[in-house]
Amino acid sequence: MVMATVTAMRRDLEGRKKSGKGCGLQKREVREMVRGVGGGEAHSLKVENILYRGKSEFQEILVFESSIHGKVLVLDVIIQLSEKDECAYQEMIAHLTLCSISSPKTVLVVGGGDGGVLREVSRHPSVEHSDISVGFQDPRVHLHVGDATEFLRLAPKGKYDAVIVDSSDPVGPAQELVEKLFFETIARAFMPGGVLCNMTESMWLHTHLIQDMISVCRQTFKGSVNYAWASVPTYPRNTFPFSHSSTLALNLYI
Repeated sequence: MVMATVTAMRRDLEGRKKSGKGCGLQKREVREMVRGVGGGEAHSLKVENILYRGKSEFQEILVFESSIHGKVLVLDVIIQLSEKDECAYQEMIAHLTLCSISSPKTVLVVGGGDGGVLREVSRHPSVEHSDISVGFQDPRVHLHVGDATEFLRLAPKGKYDAVIVDSSDPVGPAQELVEKLFFETIARAFMPGGVLCNMTESMWLHTHLIQDMISVCRQTFKGSVNYAWASVPTYPRNTFPFSHSSTLALNLYI
């Protein structure tokens, strides 16, 4: 998702990795460092209690209890979501996509490990089959753990009505999810009229990245590419943008 830390903290984390110290941040350090959004701006969250701190094969993981926003998930010192405002993001990225299709039946969620997008997708009774990287007990859900790019490359042509990319920021393991080859594999896996919704970045802070992504989507999907945003207080400038692409021309009044 969107950056919510200062550059200095990223350098500190990289230094800890090189020195073999790992994450190892204390509560005071987290309180002082989980704050920047880049571009000379800052956003602070008060940490009441650190609930988990560790490292997966790919990312540094931090979960803490904040004073206002409840539990907060941070990956590689980038805020991913909070209990208080996650609904705004999940509802927008899921319903904007599925409400633009007449009776969507097959849906792929790339990422979405917290389950919020899946929760919103399951509210659509027309959905018969959902593939997701981390799934739950709904019988319509099929769990796949692996590389999303490879999964889509092997997917049958014309399988999905909708693809929702709920990934972390386009750096490190998520870099491939904003590249042309990935969008081409999605286009191949679409049924006629298929719709893609994926996170972009802040329209106020990451204009060039957004321009590049929209340009690639327009070249790939040929139908329509729209831009939308939701108000999410824990993200930069309190907004979170989405790119909405389709193989057909859609008129979205948003």
